[in-house]
Amino acid sequence: MGGTDGTDGTDRGTALVLGGGGLTGVGWECGVLYGLAEAGVDLARADLVVGTSAGSLVGAQLASGRLTPRELYERQLADPAGETAARVGAGLLARYAAAMLRSRDAAAYRRRIGAMALAADTGREEARRRVFEERLVSHEWPGQRRLVVTAVDALTGEPAVFDRDGGTGLVDAVAASCAVPGVWPPVTVGERRFVDGGIRSAVNADLAAGYERVVILAPITLGSRLVPSPASQAEGLRRDGARVLLITPSAAARRAIGRNVLDPARRAPAARAGHAQAAEHAAEAAAVWTA
Repeated sequence: MGGTDGTDGTDRGTALVLGGGGLTGVGWECGVLYGLAEAGVDLARADLVVGTSAGSLVGAQLASGRLTPRELYERQLADPAGETAARVGAGLLARYAAAMLRSRDAAAYRRRIGAMALAADTGREEARRRVFEERLVSHEWPGQRRLVVTAVDALTGEPAVFDRDGGTGLVDAVAASCAVPGVWPPVTVGERRFVDGGIRSAVNADLAAGYERVVILAPITLGSRLVPSPASQAEGLRRDGARVLLITPSAAARRAIGRNVLDPARRAPAARAGHAQAAEHAAEAAAVWTA
């Protein structure tokens, strides 16, 4: 994954990794961030923010400096009237599973998923882009924090990382990272089309390599032989000498999230659950985050 910060092995400070997980993932992450901030652990001050799918939206909002963790949390409690629920149904999940079984390696799997996304009838790309234009409080890359946003080239399966130095606009980068294959249309950037960065990894935490202190918020915990799990990537960072905290949804948070992560009606319950859960992790977060 070229053009990234924090992958050359040099020591840096703090990295916040925000994983994918749909609308409920956005809510849960915002709740955890606010709860930790209340406890004195302000992850918004991270030197690096890595955002994948839902995490790219949260990361862009947080790194913009225009919203405090409390304001970001309170936005998740708004009435979702007018928003339409989508769903990753059983049929689509079966197609993901079939692509994995037929693929000899991770690159082949990503190409198969990309081909499926390109062939799917998932609506107009322009309409989907307007969603992110409206949701993002800033359309400019952050100047104070290093933000990287992950995606996957739908044609080649090659992982991609967008940042402020790469020439891609922030709206396009976040839209690409959130383009769930088979649900939303791939996003065009230049002559290439991109899909959800979660196809490579739910968190892409390896992009925080070289940072000394890393906190990972992972709404999705699963992995496979072709898609590394958040836990395996966290352990890889620890082996390299980093202090790492991986936070995943508690049992109560999983109940609040429910079965459809793309249901806007579940965003507020997920946010409240994340906020409540944060107290369980405040001490260990402070131990990792404090130099």
